[in-house]
Amino acid sequence: MPMTFTPYLVLCAVHLVLLETGPDWSVTATKALLMPLLALGVVLATRGSGLKTPWLLLVVIGLSWAGDVALSFDGMFVVGLGAFLLAHVAYITVFVRMPGGGPSDGAPSGGRIRPPLWALVYVAWFAGFLALLGPHTGVLFVPVALYGLVLGLMAAFAASRGPVMAIGGALFVVSDSVLGLGRFLPGYEFAVSGFDLHDLTVMSTYLAAQLLISIGVLAALRAAAPSSREPGRRAVATAP
Repeated sequence: MPMTFTPYLVLCAVHLVLLETGPDWSVTATKALLMPLLALGVVLATRGSGLKTPWLLLVVIGLSWAGDVALSFDGMFVVGLGAFLLAHVAYITVFVRMPGGGPSDGAPSGGRIRPPLWALVYVAWFAGFLALLGPHTGVLFVPVALYGLVLGLMAAFAASRGPVMAIGGALFVVSDSVLGLGRFLPGYEFAVSGFDLHDLTVMSTYLAAQLLISIGVLAALRAAAPSSREPGRRAVATAP
């Protein structure tokens, strides 16, 4: 993992501790800084290795930041949902446009990507997601269902790009599933021995997902760089 992500990891740890110990303002403030630090890590990692800046990945991180900020305030749930919906659409585009492609990462040699067979688990997840939460979403049923569909597609496409991004996509599904349970399921409680694990689970899996996907994209760019090398010219991979 590039050392450029160290500030992000440090702030992740601080934020997770503050979720349980800090005042609300500190949680909101640190949450708003997380995605900018992730973006900084991506930019510094690409510059340090001679790769082109993956602008679409940075767009995803920017949309995620907008969703993080929106979800920190009451009455902004739909705005946050929309921001993350667009982020997942952009993530799918990143996976489709990523360099490489071969049996080792789930894509045929022609460059098209095909989710592995095990990714059908997301079909079952989506069905269960709608069956469990759908009756409690009220007027938000359509946007929540659309979000769940796009989230599942994102995770399936991530699964086609190797184990690192597959885990990242799966963790995103875990994070948003727990978030949805807390938002819509009556009587929901996620606690052990009186210790509330809801926010900690949502944020830890979300932050890990974002990091793993970013690392996976950078690794794919580095792996593709030698294929674009020409005599007397530094190798530069095409950024998604």
